[in-house]
Amino acid sequence: MEKQFALVVLNWNGKKLLETFLPTLVDYSPQANIYVVDNDSTDGSQALIHEQFPSVQLIQNDGNYGYAKGYNKGLVSLSEPILILINSDIEVTENWLVPIAQLFDEDPEVALVQPKILDYKNKAYFEYAGAAGGYIDKYGFPYCRGRIFDTIEKDEGQYDDIVSIFWASGACLCIKNDVFKALNGFDETFFAHQEEIDLCWRAQNRGYRIKYCGYSTVYHVGGATLNYENPRKTYLNFRNSLMMLYKNLPAHQKFSTIFIRLCLDGIAGVRFLLLFKPKHCWAIIRSHFAFYKRIPKLKKKIEFTNINNYFTDKSIIYSYFVCRKRNFIKIHNK
Repeated sequence: MEKQFALVVLNWNGKKLLETFLPTLVDYSPQANIYVVDNDSTDGSQALIHEQFPSVQLIQNDGNYGYAKGYNKGLVSLSEPILILINSDIEVTENWLVPIAQLFDEDPEVALVQPKILDYKNKAYFEYAGAAGGYIDKYGFPYCRGRIFDTIEKDEGQYDDIVSIFWASGACLCIKNDVFKALNGFDETFFAHQEEIDLCWRAQNRGYRIKYCGYSTVYHVGGATLNYENPRKTYLNFRNSLMMLYKNLPAHQKFSTIFIRLCLDGIAGVRFLLLFKPKHCWAIIRSHFAFYKRIPKLKKKIEFTNINNYFTDKSIIYSYFVCRKRNFIKIHNK
């Protein structure tokens, strides 16, 4: 009997993470075939899988292609109806797939689902990368139910629900296989970071729906592959956010929105300098030049969209820093 889910872990030199987290994936995911897509690791990850996890199928890439291309190459041959792309530093919980399967079964218009993502190191709190589902403001800054910038909420059941969201976290992303392939997967220009937001935006441009399922819980270490304090992460986030806006914004909003976003990025750079983080300021400057360089190629990837209300808050920066609204509920109960 064919299983409903393909549970797919992308790995690059993450042997220790696989040792820690693969056991719960195997034990608590009976509805799924489990795969590890390996980005040409050199730390013995492949031998570990063969020796200790014989039920896990290894898909071997011939290079480190990052998140986007790594998954695109690894998922080509999979036929299960639903793909679950899950980070190697996530601990799942017993029966976590049951409410997700039920949501897909009951609502055929739903194409993507994200579970509740809590902090593995502090399990009473939400985790930065996804929390209880993602949104963006008018200028492309992402935020979550349960996480606004660096303010993380405690899980007190306030998001134990099922709601529509704008983006599902790439830390644990459930997507129908046929939808992923219809969208041609992730945009490989991104390499890593925010490619899932771009994917979700493109999915909505084509009429697909995205849901958060608060009755399924996973725990994420976060920053295990690229620490949040790493300037490389700052560079990728700012560059990729600009590329995402350029590709997906309605034509009549593109110039003005991106211009204001560039100004806001300049303010962010000054803030990094005031915090004595010059490498992060330089990362923002480099991200802008990298974006300009890619514009000719991005023109070929512009998506048709009639979604003008893609944002739920005009400026999360204004709400957070000026109005000092530090959690999702306060921002959305205006």
